[in-house]
Amino acid sequence: MEANAHGVDEADVRTSQVTAVPPWVRYLIPSTGDLVFVLLLLGLTWGTAAQLLLRDAGIGWHIRTGQLILGTRSIPHSDPFSSTMQGKAWYAWEWLFDAVIGGFHHVSGLNGVVFFSALIIAFTFALVLRYMFRQGANLLLSILVLLLAVAASSVHLFARPHVLSWLLTVLWFGVLESFEEDGKTVNLLWLPVMMLVWVNVHGGFLVGFVLLAVYFASAAIRSLVSTDDSEADRPQRVQALALAGVLSVAASFANPYGYRLHIHIYRYLNDRFLMDHIDEFLSPNFHGLGQRCFAGLVLLAVTAAAVARGKMGLSRLLTVLFAIYAGLYAARNIPGSAILLGLIVAPLLSVWLRGIESEGKLAGGVRWLAMRIDAFAGRMAVLDGTLRGHAWPALVIALGLWVCGHGGYLGATTVMDAHFDATRFPVAAVDFLQRSGAREPVFCPDRWGGYVIYRLYPQARVAVDDRHDFYGAEFLKRYLNIVHGEPGWENDLDGLHAGWILVPAHSTVASLLEETHRWDVVYQDEVAVVFRNPSR
Repeated sequence: MEANAHGVDEADVRTSQVTAVPPWVRYLIPSTGDLVFVLLLLGLTWGTAAQLLLRDAGIGWHIRTGQLILGTRSIPHSDPFSSTMQGKAWYAWEWLFDAVIGGFHHVSGLNGVVFFSALIIAFTFALVLRYMFRQGANLLLSILVLLLAVAASSVHLFARPHVLSWLLTVLWFGVLESFEEDGKTVNLLWLPVMMLVWVNVHGGFLVGFVLLAVYFASAAIRSLVSTDDSEADRPQRVQALALAGVLSVAASFANPYGYRLHIHIYRYLNDRFLMDHIDEFLSPNFHGLGQRCFAGLVLLAVTAAAVARGKMGLSRLLTVLFAIYAGLYAARNIPGSAILLGLIVAPLLSVWLRGIESEGKLAGGVRWLAMRIDAFAGRMAVLDGTLRGHAWPALVIALGLWVCGHGGYLGATTVMDAHFDATRFPVAAVDFLQRSGAREPVFCPDRWGGYVIYRLYPQARVAVDDRHDFYGAEFLKRYLNIVHGEPGWENDLDGLHAGWILVPAHSTVASLLEETHRWDVVYQDEVAVVFRNPSR
């Protein structure tokens, strides 16, 4: 740190300025992390924004599963929702998340489900920012990178179990980084504990094993090639990581299905037909804002790797390569990849910027501007580090719980109204099915299946929904044959024994059904059309 003209260190000046602030003020002023948390939580729950997390109908069957778990006090092993697969073995591997949101829904409906999901998302990104600061990242650069990560995550920003997987990814990465810095084996004991939770909330627990393998490989390579006496404990670190891996693998079998869950996930992820026909497993289309923000993070990561000059470290380099590959391989991986890239990129670029500034490698005007920005960011960082109260997050959480418990009202004003968008989902059409007392199986697009389950179960069951690992490739082939109107589609549809058909208005299958004259149109609006088989 440079001294000013009077020989006073700038850090001392910053610290003295901060300590002059009364202690009670430091407990009331929100830190940057607190602001991120509050803004995200309010942004995802306040007013009409509460429906943003409900853009995916899959949350519907998650809610009903949770209610079944709480009602029966048992975890399902066979399917209760599908007419075509009823009784077939089903791996409800996200049962713990389902039970939690089932409880929230019981108390406060969709408002509670959205609030819980938004709480997890807000805490995750606030924690990401905290980790950036802990690694010495520049405050302004950290905020920029965080905004990119949040925007990139918007491609999969739904109230579904994967949001807990994001949080566990950050915590898992933090434990591995902490161990690499100080070598304290006790830190690794958190990994099997986290795995006990992770394996029961989302299939993303596999990411934990990939990161553990990355840090194990890095430690093993450094142990083999290092000649530095200061790194004499490398073999012990390798052993500690290996033991943590064994314990974490053992913990992953502590789920309702044991080793069969691992076999099921392996077969699912290695089914080429499913991977090639499920949208979220396809490579991203970079025309969207979220995808472009992820591309920006990738460019920043490449830049950081180029300018770090060995400061990145093998473990971080391998993590960056894994994150980029995962994000480019499947669109659903973008949020987790963006988070990992942000955790690594912001600290590295901050160190590099400080280096070129101190070495005088910038032109005069640019260097002056960079010094002013760095000085401002430094003052803000010192101040931010003294704020300990977290009063604002606590207040907003308490307020949110109060609003959820009172039907979304704050006094006489509606401030939270979580609902499924009637222009995106067949809300009015399902209202009609309810009024009609529909009990026969309902055929609908897989993307609507979860919503129909949410609205009609147990009155009626669906022929298909978005649990593609459960239905399998052969069933999905027949389903796609129907919705695309391929030869033999009528026979495939007849084989489902559906009494009602609910499809998007103006869709291919709707036009084909009208032409057959075997199905009667009994309801239609701008979103959906309902057909009834008069012979049933």
